[in-house]
Amino acid sequence: MSIEFTRKEQYGIEDLLRIMKILRGENGCPWDREQTHESIRMNLLEEAYEAADAIDAQDPGALCEELGDVLLQVVFHCEMERGRGTFDFDKVADGICKKLILRHPHIFADVTADTADEVLKNWDSIKKKEKGQDTFTDTMKSVPRAFPALMRAQKVQKRAARAGFDWPDAAGAMDKLAEERGEVLMAAESGNQAQLAEEVGDLLFSAVNAARLYGVDAEEALAAATDKFIARFEQVERLAGERGVDMPGAPLSELDKLWDEAKKK
Repeated sequence: MSIEFTRKEQYGIEDLLRIMKILRGENGCPWDREQTHESIRMNLLEEAYEAADAIDAQDPGALCEELGDVLLQVVFHCEMERGRGTFDFDKVADGICKKLILRHPHIFADVTADTADEVLKNWDSIKKKEKGQDTFTDTMKSVPRAFPALMRAQKVQKRAARAGFDWPDAAGAMDKLAEERGEVLMAAESGNQAQLAEEVGDLLFSAVNAARLYGVDAEEALAAATDKFIARFEQVERLAGERGVDMPGAPLSELDKLWDEAKKK
């Protein structure tokens, strides 16, 4: 069954809302109709990451497309709730408009904020009042668990630092990192897997803390290190192929030599 829909040279947000309403409607798409917030949860995250990739690539065309995919996810979730009578896209837009006005009193009211730091300080203060965050612990608990682990750890650490709970410099964090390394080795020797997992978590948390105090974003640093590893591994694989080395069967010492050679290229 074909549903009548006017074709246009250019569409707008109202068209997108109507298309999604049709897709979720009685005679709509079987796949779209059966989706839930939970079933497409990862889609929202994936589309956001793909938009971030387009930003990193400085590709405006790709960014335009990926932002459209992000917007689709927003509209999709809104249509689910509109059907239940809880909220719709307009309600979401209304909420974010009110939030922006409230959190920019230096623009829409008589508060003074001449620097970006003052703006952020006001923003955080207003946000805490909005969300009923009375303690520093409340602000830490508000950091979403769905964040990538390194990002979440760094945000929690920053909020602890606002309470004065922080090393004076990176040296203390590096000492703690060495201490946690020792505890990982002890846990590994004990054979207690649960304890080992806990200590590895502490080690990673300490590494993030050290990165933060050095002014390095842990999430971005690890992403760059992973890219570097892939590039060097590609060199190792190429060298192995040129020299007839069977990588899975070769001794680690031979692969290490190829790795050292790849590092010099």
